[in-house]
Amino acid sequence: MIRHSLTTNTLFAVVLVMSLAISCSHRTASAPPPKPTAFGAAIVESSGGKQTAQTGASLPQPLVVQVNDEQGTAVPGALVEFSAAPGVTFDPANGLTDSSGQVTTNVTLGGMAGRYQLTASTIDKARKKVDLRIEEIALGYQQTLGRQLSDQYCDRCHNPESTVERLSNFDNLEIKPHPFTEGDTLNKISDADLTAIISHGGPALNKSALMPAWGNTLSKSDIQALISYIRAISDPPNRNAGPVYAEN
Repeated sequence: MIRHSLTTNTLFAVVLVMSLAISCSHRTASAPPPKPTAFGAAIVESSGGKQTAQTGASLPQPLVVQVNDEQGTAVPGALVEFSAAPGVTFDPANGLTDSSGQVTTNVTLGGMAGRYQLTASTIDKARKKVDLRIEEIALGYQQTLGRQLSDQYCDRCHNPESTVERLSNFDNLEIKPHPFTEGDTLNKISDADLTAIISHGGPALNKSALMPAWGNTLSKSDIQALISYIRAISDPPNRNAGPVYAEN
């Protein structure tokens, strides 16, 4: 009997400790945001919008927003809170603007492919909420493969921006290739025509002969993945770009 009582008491103690730990973690997660010392009139994106990352992954660059007053001057000490559809996380989820009027957060996207609409909010002097909408893109498996193929075979000509890893050839071409984000043009080209251009080169559809044929290098599934990636990142969005996830 004594042994049974000790076992029961020990079990009760363990459950109590676990309950307290869970309670503490909930209190930490729902800690109130810091109190602002100033208020702005507008919130704008400084950097970090329209990035792409694989589903469930962190964006490559942080999201930075800035709070300004009526004259467009940065406001230090203003509160900024971030929110989005379930599955998206922010680190941190809120904060006060620094001396340059900015707040920086690291964003991890949800587990479903598509476009995620993020909201950055501040409060003006009348205590009214001021919102900024920012869109980020989560790539599924096929689209991620397409991005890898684009990095390997396409970016050198279709991306005008040079990087440390890749020198762009865009400016050296007499006829400029369309960047894959150029939705105004690429959204008008069907998947079948894109497949023909990628497989057989530009002349297949009376396009520039500078566009080489990749049909002997890329498989049919590779080309489908590349087209899926192009549709995912188009701006304005393609009708096949996938769903948009926004906060309810």
